[in-house]
Amino acid sequence: MNILSVYAHHEPSSLTAALKNVATSTLTKQGHQLYESDLYASGFSPKAEKFDFVTSSGGHFNYMLEQRHAAQQGMTFAPDISDEIGKLLASDIIIFHTPIWWFSVPAVLKGWFDRVLAMGVAWDGGKIYENGLLRGKSAMLCAVAGGPKEYYQVNGRHQATMNQILHPIHHGTFAFCGMNVLEPFVVYNALGLDTAGCEAVLQDYQFRIEHIVDSPAYFHLYD
Repeated sequence: MNILSVYAHHEPSSLTAALKNVATSTLTKQGHQLYESDLYASGFSPKAEKFDFVTSSGGHFNYMLEQRHAAQQGMTFAPDISDEIGKLLASDIIIFHTPIWWFSVPAVLKGWFDRVLAMGVAWDGGKIYENGLLRGKSAMLCAVAGGPKEYYQVNGRHQATMNQILHPIHHGTFAFCGMNVLEPFVVYNALGLDTAGCEAVLQDYQFRIEHIVDSPAYFHLYD
């Protein structure tokens, strides 16, 4: 199976990096075709701008319509976007390794969503959700949160569950483009984990990755 790992952390010694490394080694040992995108190391830009296109439709600049035009013209996107789209389209499963920053993902990953999940590539007019252009693919978040799990409750410090916080990504991004949403692997209290705690997390993640191909779709988006 073809699997893409999109990694969005700047620090190689971070827990997010360790989780990514577990996925890489495990999937490689299982014989999967693995594609990797290290967004910080590659200098991937989060900015969606007119320089993202080799060709132009002319007239008033509308980013989404330029995306559709580039897709129709044979993927005439800037090289960094074309490379990512190529890996995306070649993959059956996409895993996003990311910290949780400000109740979302880092800007570099949000920019990946903006620039790579392009109109005409991942979705289009009338081609969303069950008709999305990425239907048949699956997406999973491996997300690292600094605070303890009890913070992520309706009556907790954050007054929202992690499912509620991730809803814009799970439903408004992955499902919107037609992808199956796999249950996220969420690490809580990353700032408070000792060495033994980190090792336990990595072992749990290795088991999850070993079974990612038969991982069920995630149906509890509204908990």
